[in-house]
Amino acid sequence: MGEERFGEFVLVRRHEEGVVAELVLDRPKAMNAVSTEMARSVAAACYALGGEGTVRVVVLTSTHERAFCVGADLKERNSFSDADLVRQRPVTRGAYTGVLELPVPTIASFFGFALGGGFELALACDLIVADRTAVVGLPEVSVGVIPGGGGTQLLPRRVGAARAAELIFTARRVEAAEAHRLGLVDQLVEAGEDRAEALSLAARIAANSPVGLRAAKRALRLGQGLDLRAGLEVEDAAWRAVAFSGDRAEGVAAFNERRVARWPGQ
Repeated sequence: MGEERFGEFVLVRRHEEGVVAELVLDRPKAMNAVSTEMARSVAAACYALGGEGTVRVVVLTSTHERAFCVGADLKERNSFSDADLVRQRPVTRGAYTGVLELPVPTIASFFGFALGGGFELALACDLIVADRTAVVGLPEVSVGVIPGGGGTQLLPRRVGAARAAELIFTARRVEAAEAHRLGLVDQLVEAGEDRAEALSLAARIAANSPVGLRAAKRALRLGQGLDLRAGLEVEDAAWRAVAFSGDRAEGVAAFNERRVARWPGQ
């Protein structure tokens, strides 16, 4: 398993012969609070991973014992002038957008607290796996701001407008069982098993066509929110992008020959 650092607070581990990349938040002394430097590193790691043709799935994890990520670094923010905050905004947006725009399937895996920007990083992923210690929430209005890492847009897409409004307006924290019931997380596992389950899920996904995975994600994301006719046009464009690919030819041949596909990835 290879490992590469992006700045002081983010590292990338490789699994499944490099087709699964684990993006790790590694600022345990601050419960992985998102500082300017950490945000810059997340964005850089996502940019690098997005450009690697060998990566088929990215799993977002963390190293802290009690928290995935507690959101923005409010200690750092407390020292900011208004001008500092304006300058930081593109940097922090770059972290959340970096995760959101990864061209391959993404899985967030967490335990403990995933609050504010921490939960928004998870919401930027396609799937969320959490263990029974997890507590999630978007408490930003309780400190005079709003979810600014995509929460006001991503949460309604998961749970509907009214439920998202209740969660954001009350700033309440939601424990694991309720979070799973409401659809805030997709898989709920026993304590300590979230990372193993997420990596196992990633391996199952990564066994499929890399061309197909990227095209399917593109269709899912671009079609979201469109009317049905427009969404079907997005799907058709994605289908045409893969229909004449080497992966499609190999997939059909492998099925007919009853063997495991050897994806050319093109």
